Amino acid sequence: MPEYRRIKVAGGTYFFTVNSHNRRPLSTSEIVRQGLRDAIIKTRKTLPFKIDAWVLLPDHLHAIWTLPPEDANFAARWAMIKQYTSKSCRHLFDNNEKVGDSRRTRKEMNLWQRRFWEHLIRDDDDYEKHFDYIHWNPAKHGYVTRVIDWPYSTFHRYVAKEIYPPDWGGCNTEVFKDLKFGE
Repeated sequence: MPEYRRIKVAGGTYFFTVNSHNRRPLSTSEIVRQGLRDAIIKTRKTLPFKIDAWVLLPDHLHAIWTLPPEDANFAARWAMIKQYTSKSCRHLFDNNEKVGDSRRTRKEMNLWQRRFWEHLIRDDDDYEKHFDYIHWNPAKHGYVTRVIDWPYSTFHRYVAKEIYPPDWGGCNTEVFKDLKFGE
C-alpha cells in the first residue's frame, strides 16, 4: 500500500473533500445531516476547529477548516466526525450489507469512504478560489441552477454577511480548471 504524505501545519487552513462510501447518495438525508451536525459539535468540544466554508452534497462534502495555532491534526478530527456520524446512522445500513474484512477490522461502517482528500491553503488567492468552489459546487453538479437554492451550504451565511450577493452564480469555471479538488 502506498504511503500517503499529508502536509501538516499547525494553525493551517485546509480544503477537504470527503466522499460517502461507494459515492452512495446518503449525505443529505435528514438522518445523516443531523448525525453529521451532532458529530461536528461533539468533535469540536475535544478538538476545536473553525469551519470557514462547507457544502454537503448527496455523495460528498467539501469544507475549509482553520485549525488552532498549536494544532495540525485534522485527521483525528475527521476520524471522530466519521465515527460519530456512522454510529448515529448505523440503523440506515441493511444488516445483510457486506462489510469487507478490512472495514470490519478497523470497525468501519459503510457510510464514509476510508480516506479523504486535503489541500493546504497557500495564500489569499488560493483561499478565495476554494471558497468559491465550495459554494459553486451544487450548481456544478447540476443540483440547482442558482447557488442560493442549495440549502446545505454556508453560502447563506455569507449572503447574510454581505460577502456574496444573493444572485452570485459562481466564478468563471476557467479559474478552477487547473486546481485539483479531490473529486
